[in-house]
Amino acid sequence: MKKLILVAGIVTMHTVCFSQQKAKPAVAPKGSSLKTAKDSLSYSVGSGVADNLARQGITDLNFALVQKAMEDVFKKRARLMDENAVNMCIQATMQKSAMKKIKIEKDKGEAFLAQNKKRKEVTTLPNGLQYEVLKAAADSARKPTAEDTVVVNYVGKLTDGKEFDNSVKRGQPATFAVNGVIKGWTEILQLMPVGSKWKVFIPSELGYGDRGAGAGIPGGAVLVFEISLEDIKPAAKQ
Repeated sequence: MKKLILVAGIVTMHTVCFSQQKAKPAVAPKGSSLKTAKDSLSYSVGSGVADNLARQGITDLNFALVQKAMEDVFKKRARLMDENAVNMCIQATMQKSAMKKIKIEKDKGEAFLAQNKKRKEVTTLPNGLQYEVLKAAADSARKPTAEDTVVVNYVGKLTDGKEFDNSVKRGQPATFAVNGVIKGWTEILQLMPVGSKWKVFIPSELGYGDRGAGAGIPGGAVLVFEISLEDIKPAAKQ
């Protein structure tokens, strides 16, 4: 890796600032120390880098050394750390911050599941998967197998109620293979009869684990789904 991890963020901020200046010159608040375009750009770069670092959990810094490092680079002076050591240090710090966030999320999820388990409406399976029947189906209704394809409507949320996916809002149910989704879904779908609606609580290890999924699902998160099983499309015969 030849470029620092944060270069992209700096370049982005520079581009945004430049484009804004071209469109309309920035007007500093009365009494501001930002007197020139150079002042505004300098502050914008510093602000952008700081925002980027804060989002990644890097907040405990020696600002004098931050300034020295930037001056060493721009003035082409000898650096206190080579580029490889710099990248390794940043990566290690980011990884440590990420693991801390994952642990917090896991602890929160475990506490939620432990409390949820006490509700009489909730059934807890041996692997920790939990469900609550919101709408029962006929006793004779079919249940899918791992080889089938299902048609479902669903709403996905985190334990704090934050919604990250919703097929109902899209106006079209989802169709997918039972064995082509996260473990929690694969297991619960095979227990659900067609026409039923269940609320399902999926532990992190049966969901997306430590990696999470996109910006909406953090690593270590417990997932809460309301699932309506609309139909089953049997596997094609070989």
